[in-house]
Amino acid sequence: MKTLLASTCLAAALFALSGTGARAAACGEVSIAEMNWASAGVAAYVDKIILENGYGCSVSIVAGDTMPTFTSMNEKGQPDMAPELWVNAVRTPLDAAVKEGRLIEAAKILSDGGVEGWWIPKFLSDAHPEIKTVQDALKHPELFPAPEDPSKAAVYNCPSGWNCQISSANLYRALKAEEAGFELVDTGSAAGQEGSIASAFEKKKGWLGYYWAPTPILGKYEMTKLSFGVPNDKAEWDACTAVPDCPKPKVNAYPISDVYTVVTKQFADKAGVAMDYVKARKWDNGTVNKVLAWKDENQATNEDAAKYFLKTYPDMWKGWVKPEVAEKIQSSL
Repeated sequence: MKTLLASTCLAAALFALSGTGARAAACGEVSIAEMNWASAGVAAYVDKIILENGYGCSVSIVAGDTMPTFTSMNEKGQPDMAPELWVNAVRTPLDAAVKEGRLIEAAKILSDGGVEGWWIPKFLSDAHPEIKTVQDALKHPELFPAPEDPSKAAVYNCPSGWNCQISSANLYRALKAEEAGFELVDTGSAAGQEGSIASAFEKKKGWLGYYWAPTPILGKYEMTKLSFGVPNDKAEWDACTAVPDCPKPKVNAYPISDVYTVVTKQFADKAGVAMDYVKARKWDNGTVNKVLAWKDENQATNEDAAKYFLKTYPDMWKGWVKPEVAEKIQSSL
């Protein structure tokens, strides 16, 4: 009887171990794109830590960018996962890839979407509560001195070479900002733009211009996004607002960008319960801004920032996984 009982216990143990091994093997090798902007880079390492420690996957991180990563996933099935894909840039081919079963849209990783617009410092909006729209701000050129000539006012443009530079220039013309005494200032780069915002806060001077979220700057400095007084008109946006040198631009609002985690069909088929996590995982811009601000202030890596997030916001990420998985991840930190 003891022999039979021992054999039964051993068989049960082996079955349990084989089940665990099967689940790990099912997840297997996973490649994740580390996109070349901060929020996506941190997200890649959050996924790496959770998939490895919570689900037994073997994760490799590969360099990525929107178009090259999407094209490779669509045509070659690699990498397995793009944690933060701004899908408006690839909407038509992505829809086709999803319909044809090559790719899958999982979680909407930025729960409030990617945000673009024209912003002013919160200390200025607090001091001037009458400024609620861009048009309101343009009535007060004295509050927004230009960097080279304080007798003039400034609207800071999107960094050079980015698509938003086109839309901001068209909106500047649509709003007749030059007639209101504003010049359109080219910041040259994202770093130049960040520097202009930091300088405005240090000197407690007004700043008006294009910016977006999530970013470290919005985690460091409180900014207020202004309304354009109209909803987004997609047809107008596509036909003119986003078109270089559109002859007759109209006032328009920036669209909210859809930002999803996208995975290959092969990953979804092999990942098992790990796919439940990928479908559930999302965070808001406010949280991401704070994590990116910590990363910037500490000159940390994406992996460091991912660990900081997991240690600082357990109430958020533990809602993405089952309790037994959360325990494994927590013990790994």
